Amino acid sequence: MLTGLMPLGDENEDRLSTPYVTYFLIAINIGVFIFLQGAGANDQFTYGYSVIPYEIISGRDIVTPIQTGFGSHNVIPEAPGPMPIYLTILTAMFMHGSWMHLLGNMLYMWIFGDNVEDALGHAKFLAFYLLCGLGATFAHIGATLMFHQDTLMPSLGASGAIAGVLGGYIVMYPTRRVRVLLGYFLVDLPAFIVIGFWIITQIVSGVGSIARTEQTSGGGVAYFAHIGGVLTGVLLISLFRNPDVHARVRQRMDLPASQPPYGNPY
Repeated sequence: MLTGLMPLGDENEDRLSTPYVTYFLIAINIGVFIFLQGAGANDQFTYGYSVIPYEIISGRDIVTPIQTGFGSHNVIPEAPGPMPIYLTILTAMFMHGSWMHLLGNMLYMWIFGDNVEDALGHAKFLAFYLLCGLGATFAHIGATLMFHQDTLMPSLGASGAIAGVLGGYIVMYPTRRVRVLLGYFLVDLPAFIVIGFWIITQIVSGVGSIARTEQTSGGGVAYFAHIGGVLTGVLLISLFRNPDVHARVRQRMDLPASQPPYGNPY
């Protein structure tokens, strides 16, 4: 999930609540990767509980390895998954393919999740997060079918759900300052630039991935899941945001210039 603009933190001075759900989701993702996936070593669990578009479309769990080409390096070590197999849509949201995959996603969740949770409330934020993850998964499956990509390729990760959090954040707090690492320098940029740059890279990379074939790309990043997650977040945020938080931000906008507000009313 990392890009050329690597975020390190944002403004939290107007946050009033403790982001318990954000902390809980980060802990669950780390726990699943270490204890259930064996820090990436447990292929049986990882492949069995990842989302495979073919399994969701057909409703059939693939329980044996799949040969996708010539040679042992083109074998997907499939394994039994949950029953019904549709539960992988949920389980895959809490799984990751590597330490870098996990830590990159959790960094974004740590920085942007707390403010969105503060704006929505704990229960609404959890529902919002899960719905964004669902939207991301269905976008990935739809793109896989539409562009005739490999329906047997597993997909996993919290990126789609976190992309929805970014979509909600950019709608509510477009001008909030985000500290990013740009090369060797630390700079503060508005959220709409940081998140907007990330969204553009996903769109460009997603379009580029359409041209790849099984021979040139045996897997990679599910860019359309990220795009679907962002769109889901943007569309749902107005239904989930808390009117009381809106009033609080408006009140801060009326403070004297010596006490500037953070963020933007929505």
